[in-house]
Parts: sequence; C-alpha cells; structure tokens
Amino acid sequence: MIYGRRRGRKLRPAQAGLMATLLPRLHVAVPDSGTLDPFSLFPSQIRRFALEIGFGAGEHLAAQAASHRDTGFIGVEIFETGIAKLLTAIAAQDLANIRILIDDARLLLAALPDRCLDAAYILFPDPWPKLRHRKRRIVSPATLAQLARAMRDGAELRLASDDPDYQSAMLGDVTAASEWEWLARRADDWRTRPADWPATRYEHKALAAGRTPIYLRFKRRSR
Repeated sequence: MIYGRRRGRKLRPAQAGLMATLLPRLHVAVPDSGTLDPFSLFPSQIRRFALEIGFGAGEHLAAQAASHRDTGFIGVEIFETGIAKLLTAIAAQDLANIRILIDDARLLLAALPDRCLDAAYILFPDPWPKLRHRKRRIVSPATLAQLARAMRDGAELRLASDDPDYQSAMLGDVTAASEWEWLARRADDWRTRPADWPATRYEHKALAAGRTPIYLRFKRRSR
C-alpha cells in the first residue's frame, strides 16, 4: 500500500491503472514542519482554495471542481475504492484542479497557512456512535478552531450528517464558537440541500434507509 491508504473492494483494472499513474501526480505530501503553500499544488490560474474532508466516492468533490475550475480543491480520504472512483471522474472530466491527501485531515489543517481557504466541506463523516469512540469525530472544537484559522473571512463551511446525535453535536460545537455565523434563517435552510450542493452516494443511501440528513451552512465571521 502506498501512502498508507486503507483497502476496500478489489479495484477494476482501469482503476488500478489510475491509482498507479494519476494518483502520484495529484497526491499531497504534508510537510513534517512548516507551512504548506496551496499555490504550490495547483496551476497558476488557481486563485481560490477549498477543502473537502472525507470525500467518499468523490461525487460532490468532482462536481464542485467541474463547476469551479478556478478553485483548487484538496480532497482528503483514506479508502482506496473511494479514491479510485474520484480518479476516474478526474480523468473523465479532465479536472486539473483537484489534489488528494491520503492521511489525517488534521495534519493538513495544521500545515495550512492562515486565511487561505474559501470553502470547506465535511459531508456525512463517520459518526463514531459508541461513546468511547466519539473523540475520533472529525467535527470537534479543535478541528473547528483550525478551520477558523485557515479560512478567510466570509468563507463558507458546510457540514452534513444523518446521525441525530452527531447532528446535535455538530450544531452545538459550531454555534458555541464565536468565529462562525449560522446562515439558516428558517427550517428549510437546514432541512433541504441547496441547489449548488451536489448530492453524494452516501446521502442517497441514508435517505433510502429512512434517515433524515441535515445540511448546515456557516460563514467565517470577520476577524
């Protein structure tokens, strides 16, 4: 295994080929010390940056990258099958504005410079439902503090979950932090996915299973 990724289902030959040829060109290496300059990762025409933590099969990330080709997207995922599916979309749509980290997103957040991100997405992360495992949840006060540091004033943070306990924890953690403004003004604002928020495979599975997702949008307040 390269980059310490976790294996899932057996890859198709075409996917395995992309993992061997395309992934090394897109892979992000977090420095052991110092700051990671996002401009160093992308072509010169990129002027905005966004981050998706846990992109799953990459449907949302690929759709956002296709719609915003002047934005550089860093996607974080550790599962091989999801990475392979995203690589397939990158190759099919000629997406030059995606880079991939196969590691703990918190390492990347710690290395990013202040005020560099224009958007961040954490969609349907693992809820770690057992009490003893909740400390592993990616949406936490510590992660939110790092995001608040790395995001520009006015940048948007989007969170989604179909787990009721995690939904409450997400909302409580973000609203308790002074750096964030919740953009919801009515119930439909968090009950309904916005039109510019592409759906994911996991969301479809959650809905088919009768679970109710929420869609949370927050703005980074001015410093």
